[in-house]
Amino acid sequence: MRLHQDQLQVLLVFAKEDNQSNGFCWACEKAGFRCNIARTPESALECFLDKHHDIIIIDHRHSRYFDAEALCRSIRTTKPSENTVIIGVVRRHADREESSILSLISAGFTRRYVENSNIMACYNELIQLEFGEVRAQFKLRACNSLFTALEKSQEAIEITSEDHVIQYVNPAFETVMGYQIGELIGKELTEVPINEKKADFLDTINSCIKIGKEWQGMYYAKKKNGDSIQQNVKILPVVGQGGKIRHYVSISRLCNDNNKAEKTCERVQAESQTDIQSCRHKDRRKGSLDVRSTTSRGSDGISQRRHSSMARIHSMTIEAPITKVINIINAAQESSPMPVAEALDRVLEILRTTELYSPQLGTKDEDPHTSDLVGGLMTDGLRRLSGNEYILSAKQTHQVAGSLISPISLNDIPPRITQAMENEEHWDFDIFELEAATHKRPLVYLGLKIFARFGICEFLNCSESTLRSWLQVIEANYHSSNSYHNSTHSADVLHATAYFLSKERVKQTLDPIDEVAALIAATVHDVDHPGRTNSFLCNAGSELAILYNDTAVLESHHAALAFQLTTRDDKCNIFKNMERNEYRTLRQAIIDMVLATEMTKHFEHVNKFVNSINKPLAALEENGNNGDGDSIKTVLTSPENRILIKRMLIKCADISNPCRPMEQCIEWAGRISEEYFAQTDEEKRQGLPVVMPVFDRNTCSIPKSQISFIDYFITDMFDAWDAFADLPNLMQHLDNNFKYWKGLDERKLRSLRPPPE
Repeated sequence: MRLHQDQLQVLLVFAKEDNQSNGFCWACEKAGFRCNIARTPESALECFLDKHHDIIIIDHRHSRYFDAEALCRSIRTTKPSENTVIIGVVRRHADREESSILSLISAGFTRRYVENSNIMACYNELIQLEFGEVRAQFKLRACNSLFTALEKSQEAIEITSEDHVIQYVNPAFETVMGYQIGELIGKELTEVPINEKKADFLDTINSCIKIGKEWQGMYYAKKKNGDSIQQNVKILPVVGQGGKIRHYVSISRLCNDNNKAEKTCERVQAESQTDIQSCRHKDRRKGSLDVRSTTSRGSDGISQRRHSSMARIHSMTIEAPITKVINIINAAQESSPMPVAEALDRVLEILRTTELYSPQLGTKDEDPHTSDLVGGLMTDGLRRLSGNEYILSAKQTHQVAGSLISPISLNDIPPRITQAMENEEHWDFDIFELEAATHKRPLVYLGLKIFARFGICEFLNCSESTLRSWLQVIEANYHSSNSYHNSTHSADVLHATAYFLSKERVKQTLDPIDEVAALIAATVHDVDHPGRTNSFLCNAGSELAILYNDTAVLESHHAALAFQLTTRDDKCNIFKNMERNEYRTLRQAIIDMVLATEMTKHFEHVNKFVNSINKPLAALEENGNNGDGDSIKTVLTSPENRILIKRMLIKCADISNPCRPMEQCIEWAGRISEEYFAQTDEEKRQGLPVVMPVFDRNTCSIPKSQISFIDYFITDMFDAWDAFADLPNLMQHLDNNFKYWKGLDERKLRSLRPPPE
């Protein structure tokens, strides 16, 4: 049986840590098994139902902590335990008689283990289990799968013993022959008149299969109602214990009979001859086509082909995880009471939608600010046809103007700019002071300093002048005319990214290439942003929306343009000296992070982070594994989780404005509001759908919009990020800023600040 067996999983149930539990832990590690530890019966049962362990080892030595036999019985009542090996660890009594193991067996234990904390003793026990009971149980599980396949097979299958006693027939056999399984099991073939063969013909078959050879040929069989049918049959001997033939498996297909209309739904039938000398059947017409039957079928043939196609479609097994969930629910409905079945219907309706991670809002009247923000940031517009088209500025990219004065190196930065960047390693760093000092060109200067601090030039093997040229080209392609999405926003996101990368938990998690990807992604994540949302571009029929099929339009453009700008000129190509495979890895990570800033996947990213990172870490801490570095490292450093962490990092950096010091938060709120006001103005001028009606400069309440944004997008995300990275200062700013906006709203004020008193 060539079946793949996954890494074994072991559950240790010990109320307290001792030498015995440690012995099994170390033995699991030595054997390469995955190991979980539970301290209580409740946590053991919960863990088992989640992981479906192959081996459970229960401490049966200390009845004062929990009843080991009761726990074993509880586990055995669950379906997954059917093929699980459960071991009871019992005390060693040198001065007492050997006790009976019947109570253990009746409770559901597979065997017992007399306590011995020696690592090799524990290791030997696990290895014996692996190659003994566990492998046997694995084969039993595999047999269940194989029998399921037999039950669903369209070929008639019959299994007999070496003495030709029928042991199994599948449903297809019952259907073809007209017998019920109870009429056949345990009967000898001679007792059931299903084979119409002459004695010499049977002798020929037996002489072939009794020497271990496969036989294939045609013979007539008699159904229960007396009808004769011709079958294409293959009989295979199965060699078992002692090298002897222990079973025969017969696989039958009905042969095609074109003269009987009722046979069209039966199996293919065709007559052939048996080569007695070689005991092997050779069907020379196997691949041939009956032209007469094909051309004479007409509409019946079309109907049959359509029926066959639909049958194949329904039998497809393209099983995505969500498909498996839906199938499980469908199966559960069949045996559920009506109220439960109706509730499961509603569950299925939800699961069949594509927006599983996005909360559903109430009516617009309940919270128009939230609804408009969601509509504007998390959809791709109404996509209605209109005569208006929005064209980005001739797809021109900006070169660096010769009149711009730029530093030759970090040592040449003017004193005022140097002073403005003095505290750039702190969260309260003032990006607007740097914006003023650099005449709205903060990205080059801050980029040079942060990239130097993280050793980016050394990693990329590029010169500082190449990096400087690259930063200048990227900054030149941010639109200074945008009130929000300009190079100051890019520099702000770069600063937040660098700050997050310096946090201890993040440093433990990410590799140098991840840090490089994060800093580059932050720098380019909004390059050439037009100051309009994806929804606007889709509604306006912009060239970019058409190019990217109305999907992640801006984010796809930012990522693509960043690489175009970088690689078109050696002077600014920071990747030119990288090894090919490393460049491909870095490029993929940058693209993934830039695309993660698209808001339609916001809740998906946050929920995956919570379920894959926050909850497992919290579980480790609750179980007292704070010091268990290996368990924590496993959660943090798996490739899948590192991707989730990088996505969460850049998302939080991108929309961290509500977590900045209050004056910065207010300034950013004013800038984003102005950009949305300008979009609404343009939508009205061009007759486009107004994506966010509340952002009308004459009626908008900025405090309400900020409250909605924080409530809907920010709070949960930063709670999760804070739980991971430990950011109490950010959470305090968030709390202060939320109270500030609430205070303005309670006073019915719509402006950024209260009027002067």
